[in-house]
Amino acid sequence: MALTDLKIKKANAKERSYKLYDSLGLFLLVKPNGSKLWRQKYQINGKERLVAHGSYPRISLREARQRRDEIRDQLEAGTDPSVKKRLDQIEAETQARTTFLLVAEEYLQMAHDRELADATIHKKNWHIYTLAEALHQRPVSEITSAEILHLLKKVEHSGRRETAKKLRGTLSGVFRLAVVTMRAENDPTYAIKGALLPVKVTNRAAIIDEADFGNFLRDLDAYTGAGVIKDAIKFQILTMARPGEVRGAVKREIDLEKRTWTIPAERTKMRREHIVPLSEQALTIVEANWPNIDGVELLFPSLNSNRKWLSENAFNSAIRRMGYSKEEVTAHGFRATASTILNNRGFDPDVIEAALAHQDRNAIRRTYNRATYWDQRVKLMQEWAELADELQGA
Repeated sequence: MALTDLKIKKANAKERSYKLYDSLGLFLLVKPNGSKLWRQKYQINGKERLVAHGSYPRISLREARQRRDEIRDQLEAGTDPSVKKRLDQIEAETQARTTFLLVAEEYLQMAHDRELADATIHKKNWHIYTLAEALHQRPVSEITSAEILHLLKKVEHSGRRETAKKLRGTLSGVFRLAVVTMRAENDPTYAIKGALLPVKVTNRAAIIDEADFGNFLRDLDAYTGAGVIKDAIKFQILTMARPGEVRGAVKREIDLEKRTWTIPAERTKMRREHIVPLSEQALTIVEANWPNIDGVELLFPSLNSNRKWLSENAFNSAIRRMGYSKEEVTAHGFRATASTILNNRGFDPDVIEAALAHQDRNAIRRTYNRATYWDQRVKLMQEWAELADELQGA
């Protein structure tokens, strides 16, 4: 006879365990200590098995029957409920061990394998290991949008809006990896895409007046600090390159015969190779700093080791020692200096953009520009160098 709630409640403990049967293999095991446990017998491949469904009253009679029916459905589908339960437990334990940090470390390894720029990898490491430390031991599948927003707002409230935006991008990369590897169901950063304050855009401080630029070049020429930094800054000005591209310049990138400097894709902002025609003045700087020591490749090495880059702040620190504030000029601003002066002088804007390695949004036009403007760029770079000499001597 099927069980009822009244019958179960009246079932008192006895000296030995006993069973109260319901139907279709479901029964209640009453223990001497008074506990009442749901059990279900079933057969598979001719063998009798037993599965537990929890205790009464936490699991009601109705819930126990629902679980019994689920077991029967599994049996009809050819699945052994005991095996499935064990696999489900293993999966749950695995999910619990799949922390944010474990997935994040896989994400960082992928960034390294893709040969992203060192600066990019360094920043992603900082995002993961420092800014997102609070998430490290959390199961990646349990992290909510609210947690992410709380983390990002802390960074944002410290005045670092751009950092918060970029941190969100790094976190999104981690969660997307978790989703495609079936360790999370969604990317919780997506829901907060518009919840952060917009980044305050500040242009790099740059000298755009020709007379002021001439004064700067004279001050640079008179600079009494490290010669390698002085030459590196002048080389950056003459090549219109970015500071990081110059700091990483090595011998194998220079073709003295063709008078070119090939910046590899991994060190450029646009992640595509950029070839710079070298003016006579730029070539003179290269020859003056050409390393003749075996194993030394850097043209403008650190003051502490000829095998290490100049520090990221080396250029700006030298500029500050020359008496210029960060509101007046920064190393990144020299590209704006060249662009402004050359455009004001009437040089072809497309050639200037090609020299600056700016990415044209139109793929066909971009390819055309790279193929077409080489001769014009060679001429432009020489004329820019000569103009710099003229302004310095004015």
